Amino acid sequence: MNRNLLYWLLQILGWGSIALVQIVLGSLSDTGIAKVQIWALIVLAVFNLLATHFLRFIVKQYNWFKLKITQLLFQSIMAMLALSFVNIVAQILINIAFGTLNPEEDFQILVILANLFIAFLFYVMWFLLYFLFHFLDNYNTSLKYEAKINQIRLAHLKSQLNPHFIFNALNSVRALVDEDPNKAKNAITRISNILRFSLMMDKKQTIDFEDELNTVKDYLMLESIRFEERLKVIYRIEDEAYSYKIPPMMLQTIVENAIKHGISNLVKGGIIEIKCREGLEDDLYIQVKNSGHLSVPPSLKPKADGGHGLSNTVQRLKLIYGDRATFRIFNSENEFVITEIKIPKQRVTLET
Repeated sequence: MNRNLLYWLLQILGWGSIALVQIVLGSLSDTGIAKVQIWALIVLAVFNLLATHFLRFIVKQYNWFKLKITQLLFQSIMAMLALSFVNIVAQILINIAFGTLNPEEDFQILVILANLFIAFLFYVMWFLLYFLFHFLDNYNTSLKYEAKINQIRLAHLKSQLNPHFIFNALNSVRALVDEDPNKAKNAITRISNILRFSLMMDKKQTIDFEDELNTVKDYLMLESIRFEERLKVIYRIEDEAYSYKIPPMMLQTIVENAIKHGISNLVKGGIIEIKCREGLEDDLYIQVKNSGHLSVPPSLKPKADGGHGLSNTVQRLKLIYGDRATFRIFNSENEFVITEIKIPKQRVTLET
């Protein structure tokens, strides 16, 4: 179920149940309960729903759950006390509006303090339940991401350690040993860098853009040895891009896809252009353009043979950034396939 829908359902059920209990208890009293009193309790329940929704907005807007526990407790208690006082004022105004106010009783100090205490308890219960829901939801999201990143790691290691990849890389190096020993040493270093990056990639959701780009450069340098003049690589990277973090192996996966399904299928080879720029709203735009033609729109669902590249890229973007990240792949008008990704600068916490 959608998180927002679940949130509103729980809000309505929670405050509606409290109003229902109050109505039932009132009906069981000796004097019973009038219809106007029922409507007053319903309006009060609506007020409590809106008040706690406002508190939720404040919590999310100012990232309260990222505060230290002592600061979180202090701000939460003060906020709930403030809401409790507002609740007392709301009760008085509602009773005045519905003509159910009894000044001699409702304005007694003990009655006001009792109502204040009850309102505070309700808000404390609400906040504890919301905190628990938020914690469990984030924990569930973390578990999903951990499972996905492990799947990505295994898929990528399988790709990088694929016998064909190793065979092609080593053959390229062997051809250079006598012809250009220095270039051969450089190629071995590149292979070592790629394998080290693959094996040492931890469970971080994002890494520095520069680290990912360096791995991509190592990979394309090795492919340049294999394709020789058939592969031309162009980098158009704005300086601002280096201040961003991106999911590990995301750009690498897209470039590998461009080589495998684009350049390798062309007799004359082609071009791979990697372009990264910053948008107007602190978003990083990554574009990988390669020679070729996308004859059939790619399925972003995992394939039966274990292919997970594009599907995992889309799913990771969704898990980490929600709706603020976008992914698309399409044919351009001049025989190029373009893959575009937009990533926000700051990680977005999923709504609860």
